[in-house]
Amino acid sequence: MNCQAFFAHHGWLRRWFYPLIAVVVALSVCLSTPLPGRAFDIRSLLFRGIQVIQISNMSDAQEVDLGRQMNQQLRSSNIRFSRNSQINQYVEQIGRRLVANSDRPQLPFTFQVVEDNTINAFATLGGFVYIHTGLIKAADNEGQLASVIAHEIGHIGGRHLVKQMRQSTIASGLVSAAGLDRNTAVGIGIELALKRPRSRQDEFDADNRGLQALTAAGYAPSAMVSFMEKLMQSGGSVPTFLSTHPGTGDRINALQSSINAQPSNQGDGLNHAAYRAQIRSIL
Repeated sequence: MNCQAFFAHHGWLRRWFYPLIAVVVALSVCLSTPLPGRAFDIRSLLFRGIQVIQISNMSDAQEVDLGRQMNQQLRSSNIRFSRNSQINQYVEQIGRRLVANSDRPQLPFTFQVVEDNTINAFATLGGFVYIHTGLIKAADNEGQLASVIAHEIGHIGGRHLVKQMRQSTIASGLVSAAGLDRNTAVGIGIELALKRPRSRQDEFDADNRGLQALTAAGYAPSAMVSFMEKLMQSGGSVPTFLSTHPGTGDRINALQSSINAQPSNQGDGLNHAAYRAQIRSIL
């Protein structure tokens, strides 16, 4: 019986084999590294081995777990999270409507408002989405706000941050044979989510996924284009979530082509007065 047939026949052994190998490799890495002044502690080494993450083969559960740990780090940092229950519930309501029409509705998405007047939004792993109050105020209507939330949901749908973390850790030589230490993964993920622009392909992909979710949720797809155009023409600095390659003009053109190809460009979320009433607590 060959190796493949053996593991196919003994399914229970296959389920334990790969985690065991990861621990063994982690142990061998640790044992090969001198630890002067410290006694050998098998429990510590086993714990260190279990805490590695295989970014190249991350499950939904692992992604959500890492996203939750990233969220804890962010909440203990100097970022100010809004305590305004009305605005938090409003953003959560929009987010839930979009998630139900997204690529990964099975994830337990979490939407949070950040007290910051800069026009920005970002997402980490496992469904964690963050919206700045400055962006909420800059939007003319619910459809425009929903378009940005949909874009961030699109990044999660495409697992763009997971791919970027993989590329970054490989390039920097941080990944061992066993994988990447969990705490290191969390730090890299936060840095990439907050500071690093995503690729041309990822931005177009997030726009496309976001537009599909926005339209399927019943919002007017034109809201995504109109908000981008408004921010481009505002005369101020380009918002962080737009200051990436490709240029915003290219993204608008691609979105408009997709919208024109749809059978109907109608939808709700364009009422300015109704939107201002919803966000009046932060104006």
